[in-house]
Amino acid sequence: MTPTLVRQHLPRAAAAPRVDLRARARDWSEIQERMLVPLYEAVYERLDVGSATRLLGLDCGSGLALLMAAARGAAVTGVDASLERMTLARERLLPEAGTRPRGDTRLVDGSPRDSAEPGTPAYTLVTAFEPIGCLAGDSEGLGELLAEATPLAARGAAVVLVGWGPPERCATTSVLRVATKLAEPLRNSGSWRPALRDDLEDVAQRAGLRPDGSGRVACPFGYADADSAVRGLRSTGLFDAAIAATDQVQVDKELAEALHPHQRQDGTVWMPNVFRYLIARTP
Repeated sequence: MTPTLVRQHLPRAAAAPRVDLRARARDWSEIQERMLVPLYEAVYERLDVGSATRLLGLDCGSGLALLMAAARGAAVTGVDASLERMTLARERLLPEAGTRPRGDTRLVDGSPRDSAEPGTPAYTLVTAFEPIGCLAGDSEGLGELLAEATPLAARGAAVVLVGWGPPERCATTSVLRVATKLAEPLRNSGSWRPALRDDLEDVAQRAGLRPDGSGRVACPFGYADADSAVRGLRSTGLFDAAIAATDQVQVDKELAEALHPHQRQDGTVWMPNVFRYLIARTP
């Protein structure tokens, strides 16, 4: 199937989705991004993130994970190719007025290589909190980011990779299958696939990283109503291929139907999920 949930980049060959990128970024920031807070907290606690940490966040989105690390005293740098999400990250992390988070904070549009500055200390922690294992080709995209990021990290620095847990332990699996059904014409271009057991280890091995522990974290998806659930899930980008193959109206309709079994009597939507993280070390 984070940080999904996870916003993923469509392969270059895929058709461009017909979506409002600004609205989607706002939905991610206001609805979906918080679903991975238990994961962020578990990783930061395990790695003792604090004032001695220099963190590089890959695909940092609208910056919630960075904000949490900065609040612990870490110096954080976030990179992301989405201008819409980076605009929201700057609103969170670099306010024009008011109290700023502790520690140095940098936000860089583009790729990890754009964050490199002569004379700056190496990063002690690299995070890739967008869960992989949902889309065909998403591990290759992460591998490209790691190839740029790991040379900027100190020797033995921790690199955190995240993926969806077993499909049978993720209630959202049944909803994500909507993406596969509707994106059939683009099956090999960014459509959903079930998570595989060794997705994270495979990426780490190809990137030349040494596995050094792993864990699982419960991250339930909870929404105020079905409309919020549709908007939040759509903001992940996991349905982009389906939107390109059909249209947003059709995708929203199918999503609403798939969410019905998870809707409670009070209208809220609740889907228990488990995410897995792998801690690897740079050579």
